Amino acid sequence: MNTPAPLRLLYGGTFDPVHNGHLAVARHARDALDAEVHLMPAADPPHKGPTHADAEQRAAMLALAIGHEPRLRVDRRELLRDGPSYTIDTLRELRAEIGDATPVALLVGADSFLALPTWKSWRTLFDHANFAVAERPGNGIESQLPPELSQWLEGRWVAAAELSRFPAGKVLRLEQPLQPESASDIRRRIQAGEPWQDQVAPAVAAYIERNRLYGARTVTPSPL
Repeated sequence: MNTPAPLRLLYGGTFDPVHNGHLAVARHARDALDAEVHLMPAADPPHKGPTHADAEQRAAMLALAIGHEPRLRVDRRELLRDGPSYTIDTLRELRAEIGDATPVALLVGADSFLALPTWKSWRTLFDHANFAVAERPGNGIESQLPPELSQWLEGRWVAAAELSRFPAGKVLRLEQPLQPESASDIRRRIQAGEPWQDQVAPAVAAYIERNRLYGARTVTPSPL
């Protein structure tokens, strides 16, 4: 009997910059679902304006943030394509590589999931992947779903133990611990000269300062 392929989680975003909240989401999903998490920086995110750090800088910060942490990986595939970083194109490319049997899930925040009907070919995404929706305790996304999304999700909800049994098409609500970090607030703090370093990994803070990203003006000496 063939051993089922392990679940692969894809966690996309701008990561501008990657912060402790991003890492908490990735770690929690990894441990709760016993899965490898591939963090994918978007080269040209279609739902957001221009990024503040370029794609290579954001990927470099991700690599520094996760270091050698087990089962967290940086996936640069969206950086290698021209044009907007549409998720449907990413999933089609991935399926061409790994086939249709491996269970895959997109790890997304609740706000992003509620906006899913604005994504390119959003219904087709379910042909290629599951969704793991990271929501805050008590968020209650089911009551906030747009009607067309709510109807589409009928019969698709599963528990954590079931997600890895399906290659695609299912949705899990994954309750996350509350995290205060926000990339936009970190950028604001850097620009304003307010404290921010404790909201990112030390290696990421050093990279931001060394490269004067987001208006950083001081450099913290590297530890001996």
